[in-house]
Formats: sequence, structure tokens, C-alpha cells
Amino acid sequence: MIRMKDVARYANPDPAEITKMKQAHCLIAEMSYEHTPLERGYTDKRLRIDIGTNEIQIFDIPADVKEKFTGGKGYCLRYLWDDVTPETRWDSPENAITMSPGPIAGITQYGGTGKCLLATLSPMTDIPVDCNVGGYFGPFLKFSGFDMIELVGKAREDIIIVIDGMKNTISIETAPEEHEDAHLLTEELTNEYAEDENDKKNIAVVCSGSAAKYANMAMINFSFFDPRRNVCRLKQAGRGGMGRVLADKHIKAVVCRFGPVKANLNNPADLDILFKDGLKFHREVAKLDSKQNGMRKTGTAYSIETLSDYDILPFHNYQYGGTPDAPKFGPGVFKEKYLTQGGADGCWYGCSLACAKTADHFLLKTGPYAGERVCVDGPEYESAAGLGPNCGIIDPEAILELNFYCDTYGLDTISWGTMTAFLMECWERGILNSERTGGLDLTWGNWRSSLEMMHMMAKNEGFGKIAALGAHKQKLYFAEQGWGNLKEMDSFCMEMKGMEFSEYGSKESLAQQGGFGLTNKGPQHDEAWLIWMDQVNNQIPTFADKAEALYFFPMFRTWFGLVGLCKLPWNDIAPADNAETSEPAKVPEHLQNYCDLFYGVTGKKVTEKDLIRQSERVYDFQRIFDIRMGKGLRKNDAIPYRAVGPVTEHEYLSRQERYDGQLTERAGIPKEKVAQMSTEEKMNETWKYRAGEYTKLINSVYPKRGWTLNGVPKIEYLKELGMDLPELIEIVAPLQDAEPDAGPDVI
Repeated sequence: MIRMKDVARYANPDPAEITKMKQAHCLIAEMSYEHTPLERGYTDKRLRIDIGTNEIQIFDIPADVKEKFTGGKGYCLRYLWDDVTPETRWDSPENAITMSPGPIAGITQYGGTGKCLLATLSPMTDIPVDCNVGGYFGPFLKFSGFDMIELVGKAREDIIIVIDGMKNTISIETAPEEHEDAHLLTEELTNEYAEDENDKKNIAVVCSGSAAKYANMAMINFSFFDPRRNVCRLKQAGRGGMGRVLADKHIKAVVCRFGPVKANLNNPADLDILFKDGLKFHREVAKLDSKQNGMRKTGTAYSIETLSDYDILPFHNYQYGGTPDAPKFGPGVFKEKYLTQGGADGCWYGCSLACAKTADHFLLKTGPYAGERVCVDGPEYESAAGLGPNCGIIDPEAILELNFYCDTYGLDTISWGTMTAFLMECWERGILNSERTGGLDLTWGNWRSSLEMMHMMAKNEGFGKIAALGAHKQKLYFAEQGWGNLKEMDSFCMEMKGMEFSEYGSKESLAQQGGFGLTNKGPQHDEAWLIWMDQVNNQIPTFADKAEALYFFPMFRTWFGLVGLCKLPWNDIAPADNAETSEPAKVPEHLQNYCDLFYGVTGKKVTEKDLIRQSERVYDFQRIFDIRMGKGLRKNDAIPYRAVGPVTEHEYLSRQERYDGQLTERAGIPKEKVAQMSTEEKMNETWKYRAGEYTKLINSVYPKRGWTLNGVPKIEYLKELGMDLPELIEIVAPLQDAEPDAGPDVI
């Protein structure tokens, strides 16, 4: 057994070094403020910091903004809109990073209530991107007196922002001595700003990592202190390159201090109903988790083997949907060999689902920290699938090491995995070779080269500079160099809108193809995870069913981001009698729980329809925001054919019986004729059929959402939502009767 004292030095930093680091800080600006207590989940205060002018301001949030945008993601997008113009780019000083926890965030009675939402203009997509992240910062910010924070401008040197909700002060300081990598930086800042050992749990840090200065796929870490392990843990706002924006602004970190956490800090309208619903949920988890998912034991990686069995786990850049080697890196392996600490692992107080697992005392083999033992947060399913089988990597220790370095360097594990899988297929096709990669061998499964490429990226060296571009810009670069054909690469490069796909093979789920393609920010499963309903349970067989699902589920999932909740407690654990309800996929009892929670905190009674309406307002606002920034139309919802069907003959032949059968059963081609076709002819017919189905899906979903067939929200629908704001009407009015732009819906 490895003892805690054997954990890497970062968990026990030298007090003298910590003192030296803090003494090197230079105070740039500081203000004291009068704390605004929460009233029914809100402070109605917005903290705005311009780090270019060092101006710290506190504004009231008007009642009409609160009514139309609710909080969380809604606030983030509303105030980001006000900061930017159509000409603003991700690295423009006026581009903001906005963060808001939402009105329900921070309660301790129910599971998954520690979330914070972020938004910014993405360096990957050039449109607004939002992320939902755990950790303590969101609730601490709110309890310190602010419903949101808005960061604009660019500093001239690396700075940190410190919000002390116990002393009611805000400061901007230089931070020249602290490390850049997140596992060190969070420990250093936690030790610097905690007044004693017991105070460490009251410190939350927002930062990225050393790769964020160079990588478009850089993410933002949110820390929380784990007293059992005596280390800072990390959760990630992963998608869309937010960390690149943070680094470009020279924000090394944002620190928030608050404590103690109590059950009634939100000053809720009805605390009893929160306790009642919370107790009911905790009992469900205790009784049913081990029978349904085992989330408390293995976290979200519980699904690896199951998804492989159902042909959903991406393998070799989504060419295949699983591997017989899945048990080698499945949940049992992680649980038995690496998740040794046991016990509850929630990322906020009171979450009995406790899915935030950690591999303790993991020994690193490569990079600047080789030979040190560290805590690796995860792996979550998306990280394990993307870093592992999608790149042909089946070694669990390689997956953990990749996961650790992504976190500490500040890289999105999903984008890294999907981007690396694209590069490995380019290697397989001869688009890349050792001369073009500077000696890196990017064959399937070569985890050492994947790590070496990551270390190079963090130092802005060699092929790491190409990796830092992300898959979208890589394929453009390869075409410009004459290394590969762009049309060919479009078909198997798993990105759209500039963002890499998350880790689900969607070939056999038309609904999930729409779940990826018909998103506002890019192909991220948090808007619509429909693959299980569609592919496994066949619960949404018709186009009308799929359109309804692609209306309801993205809207309800948006609602979690408005109020500061995690989605997992909604449907990863379901009541024992849920299958007997009329709409089991919606988990009706939990829907009612959320209506109760909203009432319990805000005092406002709501129905399921009200929650969807709250989401629609923000969802359509984001769609119009995309249009304002130059995307957001039907042509931008086109997806690569690899997400839809077989790109290569080998892919087709690997499932030939299935594909041949579908040509007869679905495309209506007689079985005898299919038997006489060449593989190339079969693939062409498969393409026609599957691309046609996606087009039909779009034509069903857009009207259901109140959009034109070009993907533009209709004015009459905006009026129905109460979102006929002049600035929105100005953008959509000229597009109401426009025909969809020419071009395929599947590339």
C-alpha cells in the first residue's frame, strides 16, 4: 500500500516556497464590496472585471434579464452578446469569459448541484461556446455575492484575480513565480490563500495549463480541495478552447475563497421541499446504483464495455463501434487497480451519486513529471474512450497518463482523442509520415507518440504546433501542403463547426447524428444524448418521434445549464418503477423533482412545460448569436459522412451483413440486386440512403423547433417565447424567407 506521504511533492509544497511565491505578487487593483446576501437563489449582482484597464465594477442584473435568461448559461450568453460585435474574434480584447452558477447551484440537499456555466467566443468555432463544469468555484462565487462574473480585456502580464467572499474583497495581482501546469498551480494558490489547513477546503481555483498559450483545444480547470487525499482535485470546462482565451488574456488563475458551506445559503423559499426531494433521491441512489450503473464505484466509465457491446464505442477514428479488448480498459480494471481510495467522490457537497473518481498515487512514465506519483481525476467515459480505443490504445495506464497530462497542461481530452484519431488515420492513409511529423510514429495504438506529441504541444515545439491547431485547421493545412485531398479528409475528419466530435459512434443512430449535428455550439453530446433511446431501445422509431426527441431533450438539457445542475442524477439513476411510466426516457418522477427544486429555491411554481420554455428562450438566443457571428444556418449543421455511414470498403465489409440487409429492408433495393452489386456500388447506395435520411431528419426537426428550413428561428415563434427583442429581430428578419444554402447536409 502506498502511503499518502509518498504522493508527489505537489501535494505537500514547501511552505517557504509558498511564502516566496506570494511575496512576489504585486497588487495591481483592489476593492472592498458590500456583500449581497442571496434571496431565493439570486443575488442579482454581476461582477465585471476589465483586466486591460484594471477596472472592477459591480452591476445589478435587471428583472427582465432574470425573467428571460433565468441564470447560468442564459446570463453567460446574454452578457457575452453585449460585450462583442460581429467583427469580434476569440482573441479580441472585448471577447469575454463569462461564468454563472445559476439559482439552484450550491444547495446541498440534492445530487449534482455544484455546477457553473461558462461562455466565450471559441477559437475553434468562432461562435459562442458554453460549458457546464463542477468543482466549488461556481457556488463559492455565488455565496460571495455574485450571480456571475464577466472577464474582459487583456492584461499585459500574467495576473490572478482573487475574490475573497469571507473578507469581501476583490483584487488583481501579478503572479510571476507560480507554475503554469494545473496540478501545481492549484496546490500553490490554495496554500497561498488558505489561512490554515482547515481553510483549504474554502479555496477554489480556475486556471488552464501550459499548453493553453498555443492550443486551440485548451480547456479551463476548476479545482476543489479533497481533505481525504490532501490534494486539489480538478474538473474541466473542456469544449471549444476556453482555456486558450483565458491564456490569451494573461489570466493565470481566478481564486475564490468562501466558507463555511451551509444548507440554507441560497436562502430558499421552501427548504423542507429540498430536503424531501433530496432524501428521496439519496435513497434511490443507495438502493439502485449498484443494480443500474455502479456510478458510485467506477464513475461514468462504467459504460465502456456496454457501449462496445452495442457498437457505439469509437474505435480507430469511429471506423468501428467497439473492440473485443474493451475489458482490458473497462470499469472493472480501473476499479480494482487504480480507484483504490474508495468512498464517496462527489465534486460538490451532498451529491450521493459521487461519480468524480480518482486514480490515486499513479506513477507517471513520461514527460516533465516522469517518476512522480499523482492523483488522476477520472477517467470519465469520454476521456477513456477518446484517449483510448478511438486511437487504438487499450492500455489503461496509457489512458490515465494521457488523462493526467491533458488535465495539467489544460487540454480537452475529447478534442485531443478525436484529433489524434484523425491524425492516426491520416498516417494510415499516407497523408502523414515520419518526415512530416518530425519523427513521430502515429500508428494506431502508439500511446507513447501520442504523449510525446502532447509534451511537444505544451512546449510549442515540432509537430506539436500542428497538433495545437485542432482537426479542422489541420485538414486545411494538409490540403494546402498537398499532402491530402480536402474532400476525402472531410469525410473522415470527425469535426463540425470547427469542434471535434465527442465519443459516441453514431452510424446506427439517426437521432444521435442529429444530436451531434443540430447543435448550437458543435458536436457535443451534452445537448442531446439520444443514442441509447434510438439505437438500443428503439424508443423513437419514426421521424416524428426523433423530431420530438431532438426538441425536448436538447431543451431540457439546456435547462440544467440555466440553473447550475449536473445532468447525471436525472437519468443515470432512475426510480425502480420508471419503466412502467408513459415516458420512461424522460424519467417523469425526476422531472417533477426538478420542478420542486426550482420552486423550493426560487418560490416560483413551474411545470415541465415552463422549464422547456425557459430553455427555448436561451437556446434560440444562442442560435441567433451564432447567426450574428457568421454561422448558425443549415449549411453549418452538415456533418461528416463518418458520423453517418461507412467511408471505406473495410468499414463496409466489417458490417457487410448489416449494411446489405439495410439496403433491402430500408432503402428498398431487392435482395437479389444487392447480391449482384460490387462493394463500391453498395457503398454508393448506402451513402444516398443515409445522407437522405439525415436530410429528412433536418426537415423534421427545424419546424418542431420553430425554425425555418434554413435553421433560422421564426419571428412568430420568438414572439411566442417572449424573445422578440429588437436586436434579435434585426438579425433574423432578413432571413425569414431565405432558401437553404446549396450544399450537402452530409459531407
